[in-house]
Amino acid sequence: MRKGAEQGFRIWSVWDPSQLEADFAPRVEEVSEELLFTDFSDETGLRETIARTARRHDIDAVLHCGHGSSVLPVVREAWRLGLSPNPPAVYERLQSCEEEDRTPAEAPRASVETLTVDGTHHVVGMTAQRTTGPPYFLVTGHLHPAPLTDDEQKIISAVVEERLTAIGYRFGPAHTQVALLPYGPRIVSCRPHLGADRIPLLVEIARGFDLEAAVFAGLRGERPVVPRASQYAEVGFFLLPEGRLETYTGTEDIAVTPWVRGARFPYTAGDLTASVGDPRARRAYVVVEGGTPEATRERVAKARQDLVADIRPTAR
Repeated sequence: MRKGAEQGFRIWSVWDPSQLEADFAPRVEEVSEELLFTDFSDETGLRETIARTARRHDIDAVLHCGHGSSVLPVVREAWRLGLSPNPPAVYERLQSCEEEDRTPAEAPRASVETLTVDGTHHVVGMTAQRTTGPPYFLVTGHLHPAPLTDDEQKIISAVVEERLTAIGYRFGPAHTQVALLPYGPRIVSCRPHLGADRIPLLVEIARGFDLEAAVFAGLRGERPVVPRASQYAEVGFFLLPEGRLETYTGTEDIAVTPWVRGARFPYTAGDLTASVGDPRARRAYVVVEGGTPEATRERVAKARQDLVADIRPTAR
C-alpha cells in the first residue's frame, strides 16, 4: 500500500479487524485515504463494503492482496462493478487446482514469483526454502535467488507459465510453490498474490527490483524489466519455543548490524510465542544480504544467536 501511495495512487484499505496486527494498523492507516473494517466471514457485508466504497470514491480497480475465503466474494463484487482485471472464474480454477500436498517432505521446494500484465507472464525470480531438515523439514526461512541451474529455471518457468495461461490469468502477481522431484517440477500451489514472508523484499535486495511497486506500475500497463540477481538475500524466522515471553534482548544490536536489511520482533513481555512450524512463528524474522548462500545462512544464524529471549513454557 505504501508503494502504491508513493506512485500517486489513492488507496482505500479494507481489513478484517481480527486479521490486522496492532503494529501494522498505524502504518496501514497512514498510507490509506481511509481504513475500513468489515468482517470477512460475512460475505454480504464484505461485498456491500466493496460496492459502497467503489461508488462513493469513484474507484478504478479493486485488488485482493491476500488469500483465503474472502478472495472470491471480493473478486465477484469487483467483477460485477467492472473493477477486477481478472474474472472470478480465474480464482475458481485456481482453487480447483489446489491439491493435497502429497510430495515427500524431503523434496526441495522453490517458490516462483511472477507478474502478469495484459495476459503476459513475467517470471521475476525463484526462491528456495530453508528448512529444519529431517525428519520434519519445517520451513525456517527463504533464500533468493534459489541456487538452480539455468536449465532447471527454464523448465520450472515453463511449467508455471503454462498453469497461469491455462487458468486465464490476465493481471497481477502470483506465488507458485513447486516441488523439485527427480522426474521434474510439480506445482504444489499457485496463488494470485505476492509471496509472503517478506519474499518481495528479498527480490528487491538481490535484484534491485521492487515487485510491490511493479504491481501498481502494471495497472498502468507497464511491463516489468527484471535485472539478474547481483547478490543473495535471505529471511530467517527466529526459532522460538512455544510459551510466554518473559524478557528479551538483542533486537537493537540486530537492527544496526550492517548486513541486516530488515527485522521484526512483534512480541512484548507477556505475549505468547509460537514454535517452529506454526504459521504464527513467521511473524518474527530477520532479513540479511550476502555474496553467497553460505554467507546469508551464517548471518541469519548470527542474528538468531544475538536474540536472547526468556520464554516460560505454558501448561498444556
